[in-house]
Amino acid sequence: METTNYTRVTEFVLTGLSQTQEVQLILFVIFLSFYLFILPGNILIICTIRLDPHLTSPMYFLLANLAFLDIWYSSVTAPKMLVDFFVERKTISFGGCIAQLFFLHFVGASEMFLLTVMAFDRYAAICRPLHYATIMNRRLCCILVAVSWMGGFVHSIIQVALIIRLPFCGPNELDSYFCDITQVVRIACANTFPEELVMIFSSGLISVVCFIALLMSYAFLLAMLKKHSGSGESTNRAMSTCYSHITIVVLMFEPSIYIYARPFDSFSLHKVVSVFHTVIFPLLNPIIYTLRNKEVKTAMRKLINKYILCKEK
Repeated sequence: METTNYTRVTEFVLTGLSQTQEVQLILFVIFLSFYLFILPGNILIICTIRLDPHLTSPMYFLLANLAFLDIWYSSVTAPKMLVDFFVERKTISFGGCIAQLFFLHFVGASEMFLLTVMAFDRYAAICRPLHYATIMNRRLCCILVAVSWMGGFVHSIIQVALIIRLPFCGPNELDSYFCDITQVVRIACANTFPEELVMIFSSGLISVVCFIALLMSYAFLLAMLKKHSGSGESTNRAMSTCYSHITIVVLMFEPSIYIYARPFDSFSLHKVVSVFHTVIFPLLNPIIYTLRNKEVKTAMRKLINKYILCKEK
């Protein structure tokens, strides 16, 4: 990268999702509804697992951490997007852009690694049931969650380090509603091929490898359940949990692969996929887990009856 004199860009202009006032109002209502459902839904999951004495297994500890990451993940982009629906010129400072980029990849990668930990938890529960309590003790769970967060932090630092060293000397319009590497790299005043290659390897390849590994692991677990177990309640519960995890894995990784595992060019579906990835996907986690997990649904009803309905009476 050549070292030349240039005027540093101090802010970026976001094109947003639409330029039409009526469409922006409709989108505001839709996404505000999503966001207001994501927050209470995931908070309810965390409180339920925290307060119910029956939900003490490692699976629920990991699920509570996943819900926390979903709250954080959706909050990186959604509030700014909602405010920008009422602003004619949508801007974000250079520092704000870097911060948004950092937290987006930090939380997103941490969630990917956490899903991998959850797959290991299901493997231990299904394939080593007699030793499950010993293998997945609370200390190991805390270590695995910490490693997931550390992995996300390292991944995000790499993205930020590559972006900060690039020169931005003129164009400052991002064809998006938030800051991400796929848009910021394209307006740099330099040859960004090496940086793009590292980012694709860091974000795209990791997504592809983890996605394939997770699908293969859950396919193996389902085959084990169907082969060695009967049709009892415990087997059906384990299979239901695996199907829930597979659904989350597909919804999490496919948009990520589409966005990051290819050259950073503009595609017609980029904004649609990004909206699903950053706003709608975190909404699906509480819905999927509460609909497919009988224990969580029962515990939630007890919690609501005890702390909400009783107070109203």
